[in-house]
Amino acid sequence: MTTSTLSFSLTKVEESRIHEIDWENLAFGKSFSDHMFLMDYKNGEWQKGTIMPFQPIPMHPAMSAIHYGQSIFEGLKAYKTIDGKVSIFRPNMNAKRFAESAERMCMPAVPTEIFLEAIRQLVELDKNWVTDKPGFSLYIRPFLFATDEFVGIKPAETYKFMVITSPVGVYYNEPVRVKIEENYTRASKGGVGRAKAAGNYGASLYPAKQCQLQGFHQLIWTDAVEHKYIEESGTMNVMFQIGGTLITPSEDSDTILRGVTKKSVIEIAHKWGIPVEERKVSVEEIISAARNGTLEDAFGVGTAATIAQIAVIGYRDELLNLPSLETRTISNKIKSYMDAIKTGKEKDEMGWNLIV
Repeated sequence: MTTSTLSFSLTKVEESRIHEIDWENLAFGKSFSDHMFLMDYKNGEWQKGTIMPFQPIPMHPAMSAIHYGQSIFEGLKAYKTIDGKVSIFRPNMNAKRFAESAERMCMPAVPTEIFLEAIRQLVELDKNWVTDKPGFSLYIRPFLFATDEFVGIKPAETYKFMVITSPVGVYYNEPVRVKIEENYTRASKGGVGRAKAAGNYGASLYPAKQCQLQGFHQLIWTDAVEHKYIEESGTMNVMFQIGGTLITPSEDSDTILRGVTKKSVIEIAHKWGIPVEERKVSVEEIISAARNGTLEDAFGVGTAATIAQIAVIGYRDELLNLPSLETRTISNKIKSYMDAIKTGKEKDEMGWNLIV
């Protein structure tokens, strides 16, 4: 995968902060690398981008993103390969989804060329922050938000596109416990569930907190109308295995985010001849399979955790234990293979990695 070269202005830090990182106690998303990328949109066009030392940005109290929620983001990762290079996993897919989110939120799309090259140059500059420690990576957060200094409900005329990066370790240290949600809703038909909009995540915090108080890690979201069909798991897409077949909610609905990791899992499964069904998945089907022992696996798929295997599903007053991790041959094999592609241990036959 290649990109064209764009010229951005550059101001480097005088001294790196990498020596401040406690790699043995690295909390997810709390430490940030030395530099960040910033580009403004005004007068109907994108201005010259800049890479600068990581720092706070000035903010007007009437900044429209705060008041009216025009804010979107993406998440992807860079990895250290076994030959010492740095690879970024499938950034072109994030660029496409970022543009789709921008369109839904009435924001100017960031051209794919700019999106990819901003990330590539930023990661190249801070490549020392990409460690070869097993399970570690550099999390990359592109985001776009409205900056009009105006309290009025209309699409903004000015925006900032930024990219920051954060060294991270394992997202979940154990298999997750999830609860099927039958009251609160993540997204409804005709809404912004397919967009990676900041407000989606803000709205999910309260129900997620309630389930955590009950001893669960996350929710399994269901449809907004009847709560009969499964949609996502927490901030991830979700997949199930029944009778050797991988089953996952179809992305035809505009309530489900089109996941990069999910698509990658499906493409690997197709390559290996593993049956995959993308369709409506009912709560009843999954609970029945869990009860009668035919639910062989269930796992969330997303950038942060890659594959987060589910140990327990809570349904009303019932706790359903899933098979032991050692028996989950498909998800274990796919996770190992994806990790190997990202780090160069397996040949990148599908051309997924952008080498920095």
